[in-house]
Amino acid sequence: MRLIGFPLLVASSLLWVAAATADTRPHYGGTLLVEMQAAPTSIDPADSNRTDWFGSRNLFDLLFDTLVSLNDQGKPEPALASSWQAEAGNQRWHFLVRRGVTFQDGTVVTPDAVATSLRRTNPTWKVFAEGEEVVIERDSPAPNLPEELSLPRNSIVKRDSGKVAGTGPFAVSRWEPGKRISLATRDDYWGGRGFLDAIEIEMGKNFRDQAISFDLGKAQVIEIAPEQAHRAASEGHHVETSAPVELIALLFSRDPQSPEDARQRQALALSIDRELLNTVVLQGGGEPTGGLLPNWMTGYGFLFPRSMDLAQARQVRSEIPHTTSWTLGYDQADPIARVIAERIVLNARDAGLGIQITSANAADLRIIWAPVISLDPQLSLDALAEQLGLPRTKLASNSLDDLYVAENKLLQSQRVIPLLHLRIAYEISNTVKNWKTGRDGSWRLPNAWLGTEKP
Repeated sequence: MRLIGFPLLVASSLLWVAAATADTRPHYGGTLLVEMQAAPTSIDPADSNRTDWFGSRNLFDLLFDTLVSLNDQGKPEPALASSWQAEAGNQRWHFLVRRGVTFQDGTVVTPDAVATSLRRTNPTWKVFAEGEEVVIERDSPAPNLPEELSLPRNSIVKRDSGKVAGTGPFAVSRWEPGKRISLATRDDYWGGRGFLDAIEIEMGKNFRDQAISFDLGKAQVIEIAPEQAHRAASEGHHVETSAPVELIALLFSRDPQSPEDARQRQALALSIDRELLNTVVLQGGGEPTGGLLPNWMTGYGFLFPRSMDLAQARQVRSEIPHTTSWTLGYDQADPIARVIAERIVLNARDAGLGIQITSANAADLRIIWAPVISLDPQLSLDALAEQLGLPRTKLASNSLDDLYVAENKLLQSQRVIPLLHLRIAYEISNTVKNWKTGRDGSWRLPNAWLGTEKP
């Protein structure tokens, strides 16, 4: 008996193996389709008018480089600076500029160009070129200057007649401010060419619109709300999340006006059920916190009380002769903020405190979102203090002990009550291979590539 079907079976098996192999082996080409909520009207990192820090940061990472980058442990690594050294006292620093780097327009990156860019964003610094180095002088010791130079605002940018050019792995091929941007891979990128040919980013898309585009195959990478991440993953979707990197807190409009006011704020902090906010409202998309910085970053976050203690809250309230009824404001367009506000009002009522939700701009306290902008804890604490309108505390050293003292001092001001740290979440199509998400929610695209299977 002849096995007529056997050759066909072998041939089809070989074709299947070849197709499977082709889809597991990185290859060049393709356009990655991305959607995001951020809708920047400027692609200059020095422009501070940004409403979505994380989205803008990820966009800037594609277009620009900094002298120094940070790894996931927050340690500085060479980028456009191949090495650096501080003189005694950490007030004067030397950064050796990497050779052979060019801007998007083809011009060579020189120490003069680097110094010009840094002076633009840091007018109080003394920055100048010296041979193949850039020298930075500060008014006072700056032991964490390399970490500070890793911030997006310190990206090295060439500015000419209102246009900007960067040294990053992608170049702008089309730009419609606030709507979309098309990026083309640079073959001459100093860090090596990536696998992707291009990236198309649609901006200003809310979570719902992004989800629809994803389901229709019009987007391969989208942002998803933190409270949706667990459900999406349980349904078999490819979800990537960061560490908890965005602070949700209650911010008072002014300092305590009396000892009774301070005690009332203490009672409110004790009454809030952060665990319920995380597990029920955010579906595990965050981490309850009593501190400004996330515990994974410092290791001492557990020292700040975060558990609800209703009995203690009522005890503190009973010691206050006269309490004030506060008004609580939040972003009216954010349904999660509304639910959080409602839960806080109920928690406060259980402790004998009066809070009324208001839609007015002026409120006694507001629910705010604040990004943790760096993997370096000292930089992040300084930035959070600035965003919250709190006085920055000068650290005696870079030790965790001094960092704890500084953070505790900010909390003792009783201007802010930390609630949660949120994760940043993305949903990734199965056509996207080797996508990596950094601890801080950053996109790691050097080795990402596109497969051939259908979404």
